[in-house]
Amino acid sequence: NEKKKSKGKRSPCSPSRVLHIRQIPNGVTGAEVVSLGLPFGKVTNLLMLRGKGQAFLEMASIDAAVSMVNYYTPATPHLHNQPVYIQYSNYKELRTDNQHNQARPQPALQCANAVQHGNLGITSALAAEGGVLPSHGSVLRIVVENVFCPVTLDILYQIFSKFGFVLKIVMFHKNNQFQALLQYADAMNAYYAKMSLDGHCIYTGCCTLRIDFSKLTNLTVKYNNDKSRDFTRIDLPFGDGQRTMEASLSTPFATQNTIFPSYTGPPGFAPALGFPQGAALGPFTVTTSAAPGHMTIPGIPGNSVLLVSNLNPEAITPYGLFILFGVYGDVHRVKIMFKKRGIALVQMADATQAQLAINYLNGQRLYGRVMHATLSKYQTIQLPREGQEDKGLTKDYSNSPLHRFKNPCSKNFQNIFPPSATLHLSNIPPSVTVDDLKNLFTSKGSTVKGFKFFQKDCKMALIQLGSVEEAVHALIELHNHDFGENQHLRVSFSKSSI
Repeated sequence: NEKKKSKGKRSPCSPSRVLHIRQIPNGVTGAEVVSLGLPFGKVTNLLMLRGKGQAFLEMASIDAAVSMVNYYTPATPHLHNQPVYIQYSNYKELRTDNQHNQARPQPALQCANAVQHGNLGITSALAAEGGVLPSHGSVLRIVVENVFCPVTLDILYQIFSKFGFVLKIVMFHKNNQFQALLQYADAMNAYYAKMSLDGHCIYTGCCTLRIDFSKLTNLTVKYNNDKSRDFTRIDLPFGDGQRTMEASLSTPFATQNTIFPSYTGPPGFAPALGFPQGAALGPFTVTTSAAPGHMTIPGIPGNSVLLVSNLNPEAITPYGLFILFGVYGDVHRVKIMFKKRGIALVQMADATQAQLAINYLNGQRLYGRVMHATLSKYQTIQLPREGQEDKGLTKDYSNSPLHRFKNPCSKNFQNIFPPSATLHLSNIPPSVTVDDLKNLFTSKGSTVKGFKFFQKDCKMALIQLGSVEEAVHALIELHNHDFGENQHLRVSFSKSSI
């Protein structure tokens, strides 16, 4: 119990239970600073230097402080989207009894340690901090704003499973907002995820997370599919009668590609995993200790090359695959196997788009066969060497003008839907009539069951065909169809029906 501050006598490199945190943005609460230390052990004191952007955080043990510094040194933590820096303090402990800028009890600490030790009551001191922590359960309500990039159930799982074992996720649209409910095995995980992720963007500049606690205590999941999943039950049906659960789960849960680098931090935590290109979530703690007997965290394969099989060799072309897979991401290369024409490789721009294409196209009928799409073991598609016999089966589309997702603000990100019998047509020239369009689709073998122009915009229309498979074929044939005078038709799948 040293009474004096030992200024300058200890090098800042020698470990101490007290950590000095710098460059804290204005508006960060004590609870948020405490949340940086919680994964590593109990936090015993906090001193916020308001106006200086600094704080001192005292851990219960030197081991916890060392683990925290070792973890955050290579992976700088962020508060309110700003990096903050952590080093050992010269203090061996914090004496905050008489500090003028610390006159009241430590509400953030009381709340955090209360939560950490299962006592979720509201402490009266919390009100003093201005951030009342309600007694909460393990279900979070997540609203995603500015959804200009695809947000899938698997992406949410990747992000939120870093804070604990995720049991269930349900996604839906409400009040024109993308929302999800997510249930953790433990209320502490929910609290820590909310503290760390609320206000962050999934991708740079878009898909902002707004998180609060749901009043629900338990989620009911009937189907395991793209919109809802119960990770504790593999036996649930897919729900649309088309695809089996095995097909849709085989990829997201392939664990062989998950790489956890050697790590010496606190047990049960591993360093942040790589996110898809452009992801901006910063370094978060990944808990790898899923409950025994349950599904573990799905691999984040990070591979953008797809293996597509059971194709019809008579009908399939590299261009056809480029157009179809291009609905779900920018296709850079396509290779149909020279000796096995029913198998192809498709290289997408990044891992997120590859996963999206699998979610929507695996199990889809194409030219009379049920196509299978999964991640390939290859990281890239090699172009043939000069003089190598290829018969035009390998194509490079990396500079194609037909990519739908080159512009990060493109509306195409908001209009990604599963293959459907109704197609959305756009960029229709004023001279083209209903009959012209019906005849165009009929000439390609489609049965036209319905058609309507948009009232507000005559450049756009919906056309309903005889089946989903017909619509897939028509999209491949007619996307980018040239009406003359450099007017090209744009075709995508619609969620509406006529």
